[in-house]
Amino acid sequence: MATRLQKVHGVIHTASAACAAVGAGLAQLPGSEYAGARRLQTTMIIGIAEIHGVNLTKTAAADLLLTFAASVGGRALSQLLVGWMPGIGNAINASTAAP
Repeated sequence: MATRLQKVHGVIHTASAACAAVGAGLAQLPGSEYAGARRLQTTMIIGIAEIHGVNLTKTAAADLLLTFAASVGGRALSQLLVGWMPGIGNAINASTAAP
């Protein structure tokens, strides 16, 4: 019988492969893969929660995904805008990297 960790890895790798397929299939339409990938990632979050015995609604999973995406996006934007500036960039990078 598969361990919990093996099941989680299976869910993650399946979702990753599906997102890659969506991205490859829609490569000529910039940004079009986001809706499909978001649904797949929301389903992945729900699957991981179920493996751990947690009941999670689609709305809650989508909120978790959005929170993570906003965090990563904000950090990337700050790096792009001021990350290259000596001193200021270091301070911004440190503040966005801290949990």
